[in-house]
Amino acid sequence: MSGSVTVVGLGPGDEALITPEVSAALAQATDIIGYIPYVARIAPRPGLRLHPSDNRVEIDRSEHALRLAQEGACVVVVSSGDPGVFAMAAAVLEAVEHGDPGWRDLDIRVLPGITAMLAAAAACGAPLGHDFCAINLSDNMKPWALIEKRLRLAAEADFAMAFYNPRSKSRPEGFGKALATLQAACGDDRPMIFARNVSRPDQSIRIVPLSAATAEMADMRTVVLLGSSQTRIIPRDGAPLVYTPRSVAG
Repeated sequence: MSGSVTVVGLGPGDEALITPEVSAALAQATDIIGYIPYVARIAPRPGLRLHPSDNRVEIDRSEHALRLAQEGACVVVVSSGDPGVFAMAAAVLEAVEHGDPGWRDLDIRVLPGITAMLAAAAACGAPLGHDFCAINLSDNMKPWALIEKRLRLAAEADFAMAFYNPRSKSRPEGFGKALATLQAACGDDRPMIFARNVSRPDQSIRIVPLSAATAEMADMRTVVLLGSSQTRIIPRDGAPLVYTPRSVAG
């Protein structure tokens, strides 16, 4: 009998942000597959096999999950945040499209999770309250020229923006180039929010004008939000509130 593949999101970090639906899927799993630190979040138990792997083998990981399911296993593929946002859901479906035709008949489900940009936005108010876009700043899977084009066009359209994977040790220069592009394209001092380890005990939120943002303010544990030209800051005692109004004057 064929098994199943369920692709889940573990949320941004706080265990309270894992959905009950995802918790139930994890409890029923025979096999957990995912990137090493995400698999490490799953408590071992009798009968559960853990399969951690490196971050750059998404298709291999997906094919492994599908083969196990074909043998009858109840497989859960784990991602952080939401599995459909720069995570494993797309990789699993890509493997299904190009792999063994029998994989198309498997029970495959994707369960949503709370992604980092939503947790970061909630931590400081509602900066994504109107139209927004999310851009992955890693050029591991797409050329930098395409990232730069999307940054310029998103600025021209006056979207609020969320940036994933802003700056890693292997490509420290990318976020600096992104900031230069945004500063030139936006030409104003809309707020930029640096949310590091969002939802975890050591969470930090830093809000600076776009012109004052520097590459060193972000790392791979940081999700970065940029307001639109309409985004507002409400000063108050303690942390300010940031929001983007839902109405735009014609």
